[in-house]
Amino acid sequence: MPEASSPRTGSVASAASTEVVAALDIGGTKTTAALVTRQGKVVDRLTAATPGRVGASAVLDTAAGLVDQLRARSAAGTTVRALGVGSAGVIDRTTGRVLSATDVLAGWAGTDLRGSLHQALGLPVTVINDVHAHALGEARHGVAAGCETVLFVAVGTGIGASFVIGGTVLAGAHSAAGHAGHQPSPYAGSLPCTCGGRGHLEAIAAGPGLADEYARRTGQPVEDLRSVAALAAAGDEPASEVIRLGGTAVGSAVGGLVNMLDPDAVVIGGGVTGLGEPWWQALRDAVRLEALPGLAAVPVLASALGSDAPVLGAAALAWEVVS
Repeated sequence: MPEASSPRTGSVASAASTEVVAALDIGGTKTTAALVTRQGKVVDRLTAATPGRVGASAVLDTAAGLVDQLRARSAAGTTVRALGVGSAGVIDRTTGRVLSATDVLAGWAGTDLRGSLHQALGLPVTVINDVHAHALGEARHGVAAGCETVLFVAVGTGIGASFVIGGTVLAGAHSAAGHAGHQPSPYAGSLPCTCGGRGHLEAIAAGPGLADEYARRTGQPVEDLRSVAALAAAGDEPASEVIRLGGTAVGSAVGGLVNMLDPDAVVIGGGVTGLGEPWWQALRDAVRLEALPGLAAVPVLASALGSDAPVLGAAALAWEVVS
């Protein structure tokens, strides 16, 4: 049984005589499980470290164990009807199998998430990529609720995106839609990308890319993006320039996506957004500069749900299979 932290959003007792679904957000470093009502209220939550280096079986055991703990401690009369999963990796939209994944989760590619978790928990299971789950959470319950079309962009260790139309994620013909970080960026030059290509947005604008850019400009390696942020806060001008560059690069790419997709709203999330107003201002300026005149007013919004977004998105899919 995994050791887990358990901040509660609502009272489990209040869920008595009610139906809920379970939701999982399986990431490279942590796994979160929650019980969620049909209205999108998180009534209980548990989080544990993801044993990604150990292998897929250990990750699945951790995830199933969290759901079992939530079911065991829920109030009498509470029925868990289904399980929704948001997971790192490219997820086959029809089978729930992991098509590909980074080596952060060892052996994750090929894992039958839907089948394995159904067997372990005896629940109907839906599975979606974690960025898509985050987007769906914001579109259904967050800052973009009520919008017909939503472009979500996550900027963190990598850069991903999702497009939601009428409450449904556009997964793509090969279940691989949303790799926004792997489009060419003029700001990346010929920098190598984690995918093996060169000159991609992720190479210059994701967290590790920005830390590397600071080292290239100054000759002073830094541990990570937090170090760059601290230097900028202390008045280091190269650090401030790098932060603005990151915002500009993302904003330019977002502006191009706005021209192609014409969304009602753009939502930006992920850890890099915590760089503050200089990054955000550079991003919004670049979106306006890149967007066509008729699209320059498309709102660019900060993700509002935080860590609840992916579990709410996964839960929304789970409710769709409940009769």
